[in-house]
Amino acid sequence: MGDESVGDEFDVVVVGAGPAGSAAALAARRAGASVLLLDRSDFPRDKACGDGIAAHALDVLDELGVPDAVAGYTPLPALRLVGPGGGTVARALPRPAYTVPRKVFDARLVAAAVAAGARLRRHAVRHVEVRADRVVLDGGLAARAVVGADGAGSVLRRALGHRPNPDRHLALAIRGYAPALTGPPEQLIVTSAPRWPAYAWSFPIGDGRANVGYGEVLRGEPLSRAHLVDRLGALLPGTDPATVTDLRAHHLPLSTHRPTPGQGRLVLAGDALSLINPFTGEGIFYALLSGALAGAAAAGSPEQAARRYAATLRRRLGTHLRHSSVAAWLARRRQVVDAAVRAARRDDRVYRTVVELGLGDGRLDARALGMIGIGLSARERIPRR
Repeated sequence: MGDESVGDEFDVVVVGAGPAGSAAALAARRAGASVLLLDRSDFPRDKACGDGIAAHALDVLDELGVPDAVAGYTPLPALRLVGPGGGTVARALPRPAYTVPRKVFDARLVAAAVAAGARLRRHAVRHVEVRADRVVLDGGLAARAVVGADGAGSVLRRALGHRPNPDRHLALAIRGYAPALTGPPEQLIVTSAPRWPAYAWSFPIGDGRANVGYGEVLRGEPLSRAHLVDRLGALLPGTDPATVTDLRAHHLPLSTHRPTPGQGRLVLAGDALSLINPFTGEGIFYALLSGALAGAAAAGSPEQAARRYAATLRRRLGTHLRHSSVAAWLARRRQVVDAAVRAARRDDRVYRTVVELGLGDGRLDARALGMIGIGLSARERIPRR
């Protein structure tokens, strides 16, 4: 079948033009490959997300030659975290974060990929055929290698035989925009004792609005839109659900249940690879980093793209992903989260460990685990009345 004719042929086709796909296109172009970037939508387009951009994501973009993705938006210097029991820690972030609506952020990345020489086409991929010397999409597009960056409902993931994440490894969240809460500019995350693991957030944009939302891990029961909105209002008492606009729900495939990164000439990145931090729900950094690694692997050695990509992804994120999975397992007990909040309030180094683990590629360390354990033990020794 390798000699059957197809239509357009490229070195790399990237399916999905969100952050993972745009990063893949940029990396492949930097390697000298011809690149076609496909998406089912025209840009700019909205995308349900918390819109939070951590400094680690900007590091990846700098390496890809995109230094101005958050230009014009106000830096957020601090994070306030409220534990399930009501305890709070508020400290300066190691480096500022930003809130940039995905309608703006994604369009900027797509524009950067096109400026770098990638071709952009609106197309919804429905059929994938892997041949010995190429991958053919919908019978008319061929590539030496394909990057699947097409999100939580990935067609490319299904083509590799991987099912969606099961319950307890999949979250559901709703996002909207509301008037920003009064007070200093900071990211706010309020965890919830009922329905745990669950939390609400409010991330100010800098224009008088904030991205607000609520999400929880699925546990085998359906969740209604009304339930998600009610919980948002309950956890963010300064936010009236009636004032929240542009509400959209979305699934978050957590990194605790990842498929294999690819096979042969076909690789997965971002949400398609279940790269969502199980501790915080953050996914932009993972998307950009995995997309860049996938694009480079696809361009550099198409016939061995999956093997090379798996190796580089493991070297770059493997230890962190194991540590974040352990953190998510420990955090199933909300008392552990309360102890972590207390430890982070007492010790800036513990706070930084928690932030790096939740927003970047950090790891658990003995100091943080020890202080959390001490706090947990002390609380459990308090006699009940």
